[in-house]
This record gives sequence, C-alpha cells and structure tokens, in this order.
Amino acid sequence: MPELAYQDFTVGRVFELGTTTAEPDEMLAFARRFDPQPFHLDPVAAKESLLGGLCASGWYTGGLWMRLWVDEVIGRADAHGSPGVQNLAWPAPVFPGDLLLARAEVVSARASKSRPRMGLVGIAGTMHRGETCVMRMDSVALIALR
Repeated sequence: MPELAYQDFTVGRVFELGTTTAEPDEMLAFARRFDPQPFHLDPVAAKESLLGGLCASGWYTGGLWMRLWVDEVIGRADAHGSPGVQNLAWPAPVFPGDLLLARAEVVSARASKSRPRMGLVGIAGTMHRGETCVMRMDSVALIALR
C-alpha cells in the first residue's frame, strides 16, 4: 500500500528531494540522442557560445529533477500521472560535474471534479547549483485520496 495519499500533499509542504550530479558522460549521451546542439556536444563551440562552456540540455536537467521526484516522493505515493507542466524555465546553465539540489513545494491541492477519488496537486519544482537556480517548473500531479 502506498505511503502517501492526496491528504499528505498539503499546501506549503516542501519535499527536499536531495542532490544529484550532472554526470559528463550521461549529459553527452543525452545530448547526442535528444538535443544535439553544439553547446551541448562540442567543447570548442560551447566555449565560444553565449553559455561559455559545455552545458547540459535543459531537458536533461528536467530529467534529473524527475528522477529525484520519483525516488523521493512519487514512488511512495498513490500517484496516477500528470496532466502536464504549465511553466518550465532554465534560468542558468548546468555544467559537467555540477552538484544540484532539488526540491518540490505543494502550491495547490484540490479534489478532482471528474474523478472523485483523485486529487490534483500543484507542485513548484526547483533545482539549484549552490544559490543559483538552474531549473524551475510548475506542474500538477494526480494523487489518489486515502
């Protein structure tokens, strides 16, 4: 039986998701497959770019956050997917070897009108390198009521 249900996602609750590292080989493999832009793949081109060096795809950064979210929260919850992400921003680049800290804050919660045993939980997700925010997003999770 899942440990977390809709009632556990109260507005204002913060889930500290932990840390992860932007692994250089993983970043490059992701970029080659999904986002093959020069500043993600070529150190020389990246150094000459606006970003100043080889950096991760924002989609890779989002994947790192998602992994921590699943490991620390959703994997313990009676979760049933998500209708999507409303806002997603990468205000600063992620570089190889960066240590990133992720968190999720519950910003809204309401029972579903169309699915009475489900709740819609608004999540503000962030990822930081030190004091610098490298990703922020707003999304909704579908969580079953207890």
